[in-house]
Amino acid sequence: MGALEHVNVTVSDPSATAAWLAEAFGWRTRWQGPAIHGGETAHVGGDDFYVALYAPKVQSEPAVDSYGIRGGLNHIGVVVDDIAATEARVKALGFRPFNHADYEPGRRFYFHDGDGVEWEVVSYA
Repeated sequence: MGALEHVNVTVSDPSATAAWLAEAFGWRTRWQGPAIHGGETAHVGGDDFYVALYAPKVQSEPAVDSYGIRGGLNHIGVVVDDIAATEARVKALGFRPFNHADYEPGRRFYFHDGDGVEWEVVSYA
C-alpha cells in the first residue's frame, strides 16, 4: 500500500503559511529555500510527510474556485486527535471554519486560508 508523502501548493508567502500551519497543526518547517523559476519553497509537516509551499517569483491572481477545473486542488485534508482544540487554534489564527459535519468515518470542518486554499480538518477519535 502507498502512503501520501507530500503535496505541493502555490501560496503567496511560504514562510507565513508555514508559521500558521505549525501553529494550527503542530507541524515544523523541515526545509526552506530557493525553488524553480526563481521562486521560494518551504516544506512543513512531520517526519514522514509535508506540504510543500511554493511561491513563484512573479505572483498571479488567486484562483476563484478549483472544483470545476480539471486537475484543480479542491482541498487538503488533515487528521487531528482533538478537533475542538484544533478548531480553536484555527479561529485564533483568524480563519473561519464552516461546513461542520459528523458522519462515518469521522467529524470534520473546513476553512479557507489567506490564499484561498481550502483545508479539511478531520478527527476519527
